Amino acid sequence: MSRMPVAERREQLIEAALRVACRDGIDAATVRAVAAEAGVSLGVVHYCFLDKDELLRAVAAAITEQNVAGIGDITDATDLRSLLEAAVMNYWAGIISNRGAQLLSYELTTTSLRHSEMGRVAMDQYDGAWSALEVFLQHIEEGAGIRWKVPHRQLARTIVAVVDGFTLGWLVDGDAEAGRQGMLGFARFLESQAEAAPGASGDHAKHTGHVGHGGHGEGESARTVRHVVEHATLPA
Repeated sequence: MSRMPVAERREQLIEAALRVACRDGIDAATVRAVAAEAGVSLGVVHYCFLDKDELLRAVAAAITEQNVAGIGDITDATDLRSLLEAAVMNYWAGIISNRGAQLLSYELTTTSLRHSEMGRVAMDQYDGAWSALEVFLQHIEEGAGIRWKVPHRQLARTIVAVVDGFTLGWLVDGDAEAGRQGMLGFARFLESQAEAAPGASGDHAKHTGHVGHGGHGEGESARTVRHVVEHATLPA
């Protein structure tokens, strides 16, 4: 077995756990199965992760990161509506690109709620999504010269709740286009929750700066969102 930095080994094990759990279900994602999938010893898994709970929390964070990875990479939006539509379309595209991961995310949630020893998995899963979206909402305020009419956390929770609903519907009937249309409608709702920031010029309130820098690496918003997802923690 080749030697590699712990951070790289953790990523390898998270990817292995994702493959096992997506393919065979969450109950099959034992430490032994993940070790076998990654081609490493049990000791390597225990060295990188304290226990299965920590490994599954990392898996949940990885799924959230995949889902939100594209929302900050918007380079052609010319007004708030087109920015929001592009953001939710990127979000939706990230979701439907991996059906197995989405199904697993709900398995992680329900399993965590049923088993007290996994209690932090669901909390970290949702806190990571809420925190990532709060960051993105802040970037939209700064780039578009607007402010949200409701607190960022409240709006972030609304976004996650709506996306959960469309995602579950898509998992049930496979109609990605229905979900896409619903998300576009939701973008118009989000637009209704914005107002011009005090002191913002008319043009700045209408037209947006780029919140991402596609084509030449990852945008600042995308990098920040990813960092929040990876490091989200619950208040003590």
